[in-house]
Amino acid sequence: MAERRVAYVDLSAQYREEQDDLRAIFDRVMTEAQAVGGRDIEELEHSLAKHHGMKHAVTLNSGTDALRLGLIAMGIGPGDEVITPPNSFVASTAVIVDVGARPVFADVLPDQNIDPAKVEAVITPRTKAIMPVHLTGRTADMGAIMAIAKRHDLMVIEDAAQAIGAKYQGQFAGTFGEIGCFSAHPLKNLNASGDGGFVLTNDDAMAQTIRLLRNHGLADRNTVVRFGTVSRMDTLQAAILQYRFARLDGIVERRRKNAALYTKLLDPELVFCPPEQPNEFIAYHTFVVQVDHRDALQAHLAEKGIGTAIHYPIPIHLQPAAAPLGYKRGDFPICERQAERILTLPIHPWLNEGDVEAVAVATNDFLASRRKNTH
Repeated sequence: MAERRVAYVDLSAQYREEQDDLRAIFDRVMTEAQAVGGRDIEELEHSLAKHHGMKHAVTLNSGTDALRLGLIAMGIGPGDEVITPPNSFVASTAVIVDVGARPVFADVLPDQNIDPAKVEAVITPRTKAIMPVHLTGRTADMGAIMAIAKRHDLMVIEDAAQAIGAKYQGQFAGTFGEIGCFSAHPLKNLNASGDGGFVLTNDDAMAQTIRLLRNHGLADRNTVVRFGTVSRMDTLQAAILQYRFARLDGIVERRRKNAALYTKLLDPELVFCPPEQPNEFIAYHTFVVQVDHRDALQAHLAEKGIGTAIHYPIPIHLQPAAAPLGYKRGDFPICERQAERILTLPIHPWLNEGDVEAVAVATNDFLASRRKNTH
């Protein structure tokens, strides 16, 4: 009997499930010939803001621009420092550098999210903001982070690119700080069929600034209030996201079901799965475990037709681009140790129980064999 192949992602399965509805959306948008702006953008922004209990949602062309324009709207620039973790996707650090500020890293907790105690230890007179990154669909410890921000009069910009639908003490990720930034990249839980992103904020002035910046700084067709850029979300992507946003709760529940089955089946003596705490609701954008023999396990799973990924194998402070920041190996030992052990298992909503079981069994068997051979 052939071994079960398990894809890491399966966007084709998503399309098969949605194709009739998506074709109707495509036909309507193309017939209306409103390629940029219009009703679909306004409806999506209204839905996102209302759902999250926020005054403003501003759609953009990517999660990266959500972070970049968010920092600009907060007044972050040359001479300022922004504290953030070194184990994120590079975008969170790159945007800080892009606006002329300096990223200052703080090590992380066992669940991979930024350690509030380490944040407080690196605050200086130049610190203007904290940028927690809600990795894997798990919200950082926002109670502690917001308390630190209040004590030191700092702003908070949340990188919630991986965390739509996640909650901390019943409150949605991306709604704690001055600005919450989200990605709608095709691999995210709420995914466009291309790039997309948005910000959430209760600050009227920041929302207005981001709206101006995304469209050349134009107040109207002929009046430039401030020089901006092009970061508009396409109308077609907005229409697709509005349709998928109505289905998001179901998508998250399917991911959570897969995560619960993994947690039940994976051997806790061999595989560390950061547990879900009572004050958390994890959206499971990814399911990241920590194991010994990570590279060998990944190769073994690949041989069996099981797709995996690593988020992320080289911490940002050790990337060549980060050399001018002056960090070195050993500066963030928890992050660095995790980078050697983390492995992302498939968790997409189109897996069935047999798929999850196959991944768990293959993982347990390989690690148990390795342990036996090393004792």
